[in-house]
Amino acid sequence: MIHPLVLQLRFTRSEFKRALTGLSDADARRRIMPMNCISWNIGHMAWQEQRYWLWRGQGQILLPQLNDLFAYGAPASTPPLDEMWAAWQTIVNAADPWLDTLRTENLYEPIIIDGAPSGYIFGTLLQRVIYHYWYHTGENMGIRQQLGHTDLPEFVGDIDTAAPYRPEDNM
Repeated sequence: MIHPLVLQLRFTRSEFKRALTGLSDADARRRIMPMNCISWNIGHMAWQEQRYWLWRGQGQILLPQLNDLFAYGAPASTPPLDEMWAAWQTIVNAADPWLDTLRTENLYEPIIIDGAPSGYIFGTLLQRVIYHYWYHTGENMGIRQQLGHTDLPEFVGDIDTAAPYRPEDNM
């Protein structure tokens, strides 16, 4: 059984994507200062998922360029939308089988960096990624509004069906 927080992450990812439906490459690459452009935000979320689930969780890095181009504090850029979606999907596809194995006890495991406990646990990182997605979903919607886009999704999608509350019992 997949952990309830992992299901919430998947729902959050789907909302991130839903908020960008119909977005053109040109608009995804437009930067409204001081914000990054939407395509950069997609690369940034791919970077975070790779950092947490692939590197810290499994000791692997599939797309090392994400570390240079989209890490927190990396310089702004305006990458192609299709390349960012491809990178994001690559990371998500690689992370999901590992995420599917997580149980409640795994979420309390300390994350080891350079051979020592970091002070972080996977449960907190899972929450951090979920909230980070919501932050950038709102930012991306604000950018789209500034670009004059209309008929954008409102509020949160069908959480009652796609990701209702589920307790951690028997996890």
